[in-house]
Amino acid sequence: MSALERHDVAAIRAGNPSPFTLTGTNTYVVGRERAWVIDPGPALPEHVEAVAAEVEQRGGLAGIALTHDHPDHAEAVPALRERLGGAAPLAGMRGAVELPLSDGDHAGPLEALATPGHAPDHLTYLFADLAFTGDAVLGEGSVFVAPDPGALAGYLAGLERLRERAPTLICPGHGPLVEDPQAKIAEYVEHRRARERALLAAVASGARTIDELLDAAWSDAPPFLRPAATVTLAAHLDKLADEGRLPEDVERPARPPWLP
Repeated sequence: MSALERHDVAAIRAGNPSPFTLTGTNTYVVGRERAWVIDPGPALPEHVEAVAAEVEQRGGLAGIALTHDHPDHAEAVPALRERLGGAAPLAGMRGAVELPLSDGDHAGPLEALATPGHAPDHLTYLFADLAFTGDAVLGEGSVFVAPDPGALAGYLAGLERLRERAPTLICPGHGPLVEDPQAKIAEYVEHRRARERALLAAVASGARTIDELLDAAWSDAPPFLRPAATVTLAAHLDKLADEGRLPEDVERPARPPWLP
């Protein structure tokens, strides 16, 4: 029996695969005699119907919890609520939520753990020994970190706090389940530290432009991921600047208009 089956959790994948959503957005349904939905996903009719059917056979909807409000995780909220009826609360950190959450708060059986970085409102939900990590930890690959104040430092701190909670299974917003959370979190932390070391080495060798820094620290990023790498570059440079480790003449990326 899998860990999800042991905890009676259903995973439903949306049909929105892309380089950024991997195989699609993962929606999770937790509990019975009214269930909680974590990240309803995109507003695709077949996905909304699949989630609604799972909720109905579990006794109805108790609430919806968002890890963050990006469309690929939250767009289906209105359609799912309309399909299921009732007035179940929407829980999350920002926006039109009826149950505002911060670190340590609860939404039904879910405990919120603040994991900012990908978005300032990002939460991970803990349930028994499971962690529903949204875009804080993916099943494969890495995530972009948005250049909000303190974003990268907050992201690394959030990963360390998640590691301390010692989940036995990570249920990510995209990609496969992570069966060795400690190794995956360590990999994520080291990935960011390695990017930082590469940036510092590039700056020390005279690199100053965005392209020079990307070529030095994100040489492995394919062309279609370069815009996302530029976003994360900005977050890394913000962290170095906050720590007094960035020369003033280093070019800084502008915040892209598509970031909320």
